[in-house]
Amino acid sequence: MSKNLVIVESPAKAKTIEKYLGTDYTVMSSYGHVRDLPEHDMGVDTENRYAPVYEISGDKVKVINELKKLAKSSEVWLATDDDREGEAISWHLKEALGLPDATKRIVFREITKSALQNAISKPRTIDIDLVNAQQARRILDRLVGYELSPVLWKKIRIGKSSLSAGRVQSVAVRVIVDREREIEAFQSKSSYKITALFDLGNGKILNAELPKNFETQAQAEDFVRKCVGAIFQIKNLETKPAKKTPAPPFTTSTLQQEASRKLSFSVSQTMTVAQKLYEAGKISYMRTDSTNLSEEAMGKAKDQISQEYGPEYHHRRVFKTKSESAQEAHEAVRPTDFSTLVASRDRNEQRLYELIWKRAIASQMADAQLERTTATIGISTTTEQLVAQGEVIKFEGFLKVYLESSDEEDEEQKGMLPPLNINQVLNLDHLKATERFSRNPPRYTEASLVKKLEEMGIGRPSTYAPTISTIIRREYVVKEDRQGQEREYNEITLKDNQIKTKVNTETFGTEKAKLFPTSAGMIVNDFLVNHFEDIVDFSFTANVEKDFDNIAEGKVQWQDMIDRFYKNFHQKVSDAEGEKIDKSLTTRLLGEDPNSGKPISARIGRYGPYVQIGDAEDEEKPKFASLLKGQLMETITLEEALELFKLPREVGMYEDQALVVNIGKYGPYVKHDGKFYSLAPTDDPMAVTTERLIEIIGEKRKLDSNKVIREYDENPNAKVLNGKYGPYISFGKRNIKIPRGTEPAELTYEDVLKLAEGTEEKPTAKATKPKKKAAPKKAKKG
Repeated sequence: MSKNLVIVESPAKAKTIEKYLGTDYTVMSSYGHVRDLPEHDMGVDTENRYAPVYEISGDKVKVINELKKLAKSSEVWLATDDDREGEAISWHLKEALGLPDATKRIVFREITKSALQNAISKPRTIDIDLVNAQQARRILDRLVGYELSPVLWKKIRIGKSSLSAGRVQSVAVRVIVDREREIEAFQSKSSYKITALFDLGNGKILNAELPKNFETQAQAEDFVRKCVGAIFQIKNLETKPAKKTPAPPFTTSTLQQEASRKLSFSVSQTMTVAQKLYEAGKISYMRTDSTNLSEEAMGKAKDQISQEYGPEYHHRRVFKTKSESAQEAHEAVRPTDFSTLVASRDRNEQRLYELIWKRAIASQMADAQLERTTATIGISTTTEQLVAQGEVIKFEGFLKVYLESSDEEDEEQKGMLPPLNINQVLNLDHLKATERFSRNPPRYTEASLVKKLEEMGIGRPSTYAPTISTIIRREYVVKEDRQGQEREYNEITLKDNQIKTKVNTETFGTEKAKLFPTSAGMIVNDFLVNHFEDIVDFSFTANVEKDFDNIAEGKVQWQDMIDRFYKNFHQKVSDAEGEKIDKSLTTRLLGEDPNSGKPISARIGRYGPYVQIGDAEDEEKPKFASLLKGQLMETITLEEALELFKLPREVGMYEDQALVVNIGKYGPYVKHDGKFYSLAPTDDPMAVTTERLIEIIGEKRKLDSNKVIREYDENPNAKVLNGKYGPYISFGKRNIKIPRGTEPAELTYEDVLKLAEGTEEKPTAKATKPKKKAAPKKAKKG
């Protein structure tokens, strides 16, 4: 056994480090956090300076026992990640293993031989200020969740699962709810955009536009009429040099945003893939606020750029991070070796690595040199002038490698203008006045939400992925695509001195991978705004983050920071518990049913939002109808509610059986011959046709017919099936993997039995009720 025991968080990281340290070191993994606050008790002694009660997690007892044995005969080196979370993991390991305070702590921002040797040559002890910053976050979030969530359960009582509130997640929901209400209140205005196309001969064309829009159709028509018989002539040509400068290398936030835009990764997927690249030693640590690159990294980037593109493409850049909390000693996310172009056989790992490589390399490259030309076109019959713009790249610079994406829709690419001369008379092919509509504020994507939270100073790199995952899992927010709507627009065209007006249609409002609030999310948000404004206040939440930073720097005692928050918060919880349930949050009167005269209301219950005709007190039982996907309790109209009561509706007949469309617990479906078939998200249950329903039934039957690969007479409960992730064996209540290289259809019953013998039957998880709030246990010191 070696005399040095290095402990890290993950087996993959351990494997990579072991390659570099040699036989004098044994590298073991703690598999993440080993201690935490208890699962079913608050675990914080509010009467004793918020002392936490930590417990070794049930699944870590074996790991801790093994590490204790190794630690007895070894010098321990704690090598968890170089951030607050990593520092806390090291501290919990020290406490759980009974290690001395002088235990060596080493940190590194990349897993390379030189970085590890440098870390081992400069060990330190655990930074208790960083630990306390993490403890403060964990304890504050526990206090909020543990005390506030039961208030939500009592006062709102909606949803299939228990509601919860969290300090950062509640603010994220508020951002999304506020945007939805902005969109709902938005009034779109139309205006008319003028464009012209000129035929220059020899296949060359010139596109131009009027640099202003007309507010009304009458104004647009008046302008078009003036252009009948007009002479169009080049009045001015102006060419100016311009340049583009590369973006800085990635921080955690900008990596999440760009991976979302360019690779369509979710924020959590980006962090998972980046973690694997880091643990394999391919990139520097991916949780960082810094845009800084080390001198060594800039030197390696220079060598790679000069070798790959030429020395003229290199330009040394030192980026300063805007965030006050960023530590410049840390680095941006970058490759550990710029000469490595292929980092993984996994497609997603390689795609993300290439993105990181390109961004870091581009940040050390020369500006792109451009030439922008503007042509001004005079119109003989009016003082208004058209403008044509073009752009040509004189020197690619960093654009040879990378260009940052934008949250907004891509602008039209401006190409190079054809050769033009001042006073040149142009031949008009056609001129158009097209009605355009102002756009509502865009809904958030995961990327733009991360950007917004970062701009407001809410959360830190490690919090964005779990925050977004939590609000989606809690069903306060849904991430989905939604179809657009059709609308008409006017177009006035001048061609061959003839004016024609026509009405066209276009689709607008199409949404892709956007975040929408649910009715439950809006109700919980409104309750928190009304009763716990601090929890969802943007500036308050940002100031809490600054408090954590001050604790990390040793400027503030963490207990004092918690105390300032908790006393006021705890009083508000007590006040809210004593108030009557606010039914207006969960019930909204829409009007009267024209047939019965009974009230129609929108409500939310255990299975989500619905509309109701009548009251529970009526002799006749109320009628219910679930809201459609995309409908909100807050915005549904009386007319839309009445439409919902037309369900279930009989659409037609198929195979002598009725096709009945309805909405159930899991969404819209069609019932046919006693069987249920789910409608696709794009199918409108109010408008779906017989032909489409027959198609849905046929697709499901085909899928079911291909599901069974093989059955066995010896045991009807043994089958080889096609599943979502490929073929597998269903054996009683167990699902068994089929070994690679095995042909599923050729498996005999004896083969199935052998595979079943080698697979343990997993015990059925029993549901456990949360324990009642118990008196805090005596805190463990430290």
